[in-house]
Amino acid sequence: MALKATIFKAKIQIADMDRDYYAEHQLTLARHPSETDERMMVRLLAFAHNAADSLEFTRGLSSDEEADLWQKSLTGEIDLWIEVGLPTEERLRKACGRAGQVLVYSYGRRAAPVWWQKLDSQLVRFENLKVYHLDADTTEPLALMAERNMDLSITIQDGHIWLADSHHNTEITPQIWK
Repeated sequence: MALKATIFKAKIQIADMDRDYYAEHQLTLARHPSETDERMMVRLLAFAHNAADSLEFTRGLSSDEEADLWQKSLTGEIDLWIEVGLPTEERLRKACGRAGQVLVYSYGRRAAPVWWQKLDSQLVRFENLKVYHLDADTTEPLALMAERNMDLSITIQDGHIWLADSHHNTEITPQIWK
């Protein structure tokens, strides 16, 4: 019997001073059985960092043909493709061919630097690709914020992201690797 996704609800208030974007979003996240709380919260962070009314979560880990998040134009073209984790070069090549802009939010204490060292020279040719790295010391505390019903405040200013709930707060400064 296959395990089902666990459903999480998140109310997030975003104050993004870098983009002059201020909004509240009611989100439903499905956490795949193989997904950790940390990864799910990095997906939520990626949403907040790029928030827009048309940005949406996809089937993610359940589909090889979809990003973790994407934003489509009114004509159905993919304007923004967002990957979380350490995607393969092949997956990024396909994404860069299908979308106007591709963002990767990599994380992980040991695996991410090894992944980047391996793929860095192969990814140079993709002009529409941007790679952010999130330090493990800042993403691991995100897992503590994962609850079935979340109420989060997110502030973005000068490249820094602050996430807070009623019990925790953390600051994340994404490093731009590409």
